[in-house]
Amino acid sequence: MSETINYQEGAVLLFNKPLTWTSFDVVRKVRNTTKAKIGHAGTLDPLATGLLICCTGKMTKKINEYQAQEKEYTGTFTLGATTPTFDLESAPENQLPVPALDQAGLQAFADKFVGPIQQLPPIHSAIKQNGTPIYLLARKGVDVKVEPRNITIYAFEITEVALPVVHFRVQCSTGTYIRSLANDFGAAIGCGGYLSSLCRTKIGAFKLEDAMEVADFIEQYKQAHQNG
Repeated sequence: MSETINYQEGAVLLFNKPLTWTSFDVVRKVRNTTKAKIGHAGTLDPLATGLLICCTGKMTKKINEYQAQEKEYTGTFTLGATTPTFDLESAPENQLPVPALDQAGLQAFADKFVGPIQQLPPIHSAIKQNGTPIYLLARKGVDVKVEPRNITIYAFEITEVALPVVHFRVQCSTGTYIRSLANDFGAAIGCGGYLSSLCRTKIGAFKLEDAMEVADFIEQYKQAHQNG
């Protein structure tokens, strides 16, 4: 409970990041409420929801440890088009017909990505080039170069199919871009694809089901401090 925790001293908080919020929006709300030093362990894009670990006080020293842990995501890919950002932050283009694949057929493509692989991050990402996030350069039309990364996909399960939408569950190493996986998955099938929804469900042993809503945390904190 909020009234028993010294946030300035240190705490680990699990939040369900709201849709359209940046990860820093969550950090700012919690910092403004508790007045504690705070950071988060792993960015979620604005169009993603799900588990965001926030650490306050001395527990900020744990951020790198938590960031390095295995992650799990669920969500949807939409086949038959691509987008410049590999998700719905930009408009679909390059429409192509979607092959009439069933769940087993799509799973066969997904299986090709399981294991250690090299992945090219999106040019619309926060990776820095000469100190500047490359998404800012990409928006200005600057030529952006990204290097492939070694990542590991531990599990890639097709959970439901309603073409052109494909539902999935992925377990992966840190550094994995699910947007890039969506783009690569669509390219492997030959019709293109982009990430149309994403939810982070686990980071290491931390689970989304144990997370709280930001608004609920703020309300509980205010009530505890009004009473105390």
